Amino acid sequence: MYNLELKKAINEIKKNNSKKILLQLPDGLKPKAKEIQEKIQKQTNTQVLIWAGSCFGACDVPNAQAKILGVDLLIQWGHSKWR
Repeated sequence: MYNLELKKAINEIKKNNSKKILLQLPDGLKPKAKEIQEKIQKQTNTQVLIWAGSCFGACDVPNAQAKILGVDLLIQWGHSKWR
């Protein structure tokens, strides 16, 4: 399977004291969205929203929507690391 680095994501949530998270997943991982959401919520006591829209790469970030939703942190999976 995939290494989703959930511990890394959870550590980032805790480090930033984030309370509302938006997950953006590529289509291949969307069937696992609920499982990922539950694991993160259980370990961080946060509200985790799932972005059901498109995810076509690093240029397809729902920044405006995240702002409207009041999201503290947007986590994307399936993209190359930004440098």
